[in-house]
Amino acid sequence: MLDIAEELHRWVEQGRDFAVATVVAVSGSAPRQPGAALAVDRDGTAIGSVSGGCVEGAVYALCEQALEDGETVFERFGYSDEDAFAVGLTCGGVIDILITPVRADGPARPVFAAALAAAARGEAAAVARITSGPDELLGRALLVRGDARTAGSPGHEGGLGGHPELDRTVAAEARALLDAGRTAAVEIGADGSRCGRPLTVLVESSVPPPRMIVFGAIDFASALVRVGKFLGHHVTVCDARPVFATRDRFPEADEIVVRWPHEYLADTEVDGRTVLCVLTHDAKFDVPLLRLALRLPVAYVGAMGSRRTHLDREARLREVGVTDLELARLRSPIGLDLGARTPEETALSIAAEIVANRRGGGGRSLTGAHTPIHHDAPAPRSITSVA
Repeated sequence: MLDIAEELHRWVEQGRDFAVATVVAVSGSAPRQPGAALAVDRDGTAIGSVSGGCVEGAVYALCEQALEDGETVFERFGYSDEDAFAVGLTCGGVIDILITPVRADGPARPVFAAALAAAARGEAAAVARITSGPDELLGRALLVRGDARTAGSPGHEGGLGGHPELDRTVAAEARALLDAGRTAAVEIGADGSRCGRPLTVLVESSVPPPRMIVFGAIDFASALVRVGKFLGHHVTVCDARPVFATRDRFPEADEIVVRWPHEYLADTEVDGRTVLCVLTHDAKFDVPLLRLALRLPVAYVGAMGSRRTHLDREARLREVGVTDLELARLRSPIGLDLGARTPEETALSIAAEIVANRRGGGGRSLTGAHTPIHHDAPAPRSITSVA
């Protein structure tokens, strides 16, 4: 649902009633991942997608029905010979969808409105919804903000309305997933522990865009900035040379910083989703920068240069105390082997490696392969209560 937060927030501000269908679980070769959503208002306007077209018509009808009767609905769609070209998934996967009415007089409205407003403003927020379990709990939601505040549906004591420990456990799990910027399902007991009737909770996270910091204001950096923005990153270009680090050269960058790279990296904020692309291939910049970068909890560190440059760089880094374990994190020469030559092709190869690193892909051709197309679908897991 939070993937279409800006549009839905406008609907809330306009006072529209709507129903939102959210993918809560997938298996096999399903086209969309948990959190993907389709929303329909009373005028029949639809936004978003849950399947890339396979079951949109059937889900649209379920949204209309949920708007009419005010009831939360759980539905499973999968492949079968009978309905493959009607409401089935011709790709062979299975998706579970939760349809929730968000009406002015409904209990979901306050929680959803607050979550959508936070996500539309770019603030960190997570919505935890019960997607399977006791009927009386189905669809109930808990909002967890980046500042650790929580809010639940009215009439349920500010929480999910189950066992008091349930709210605490779900809030703790939601905060952990929010910190990682992940959307995933978790399985717990209805009382918040392993005991009691099991239920499944989908946690949808909305976080500010992940950072991409490009060091080295060269032609290849200009192409990488464009690709980084296309992939949804907040992109910073950093170079110590003011003649190169200019807005005219990098009009699409979110930030342009004229500083020595290692000094800027020491002062700026990074996290587990940040990617660092070192394109300077100059030892006086690279060595102090990479010495620091390889010790930070970031998602990706890549450095441009030939294989000879890479070997020289490794030797210099070892001389300043970088360990083999730290060096193992370095992607160098940067990018996947696409045979790239132009700045645009090289940017594509770097972006492909970043995506493969994040999603667990191997970078091989899918033709003739027997590996999964999607690698990152999280499996539900059991957790114990959190004190």
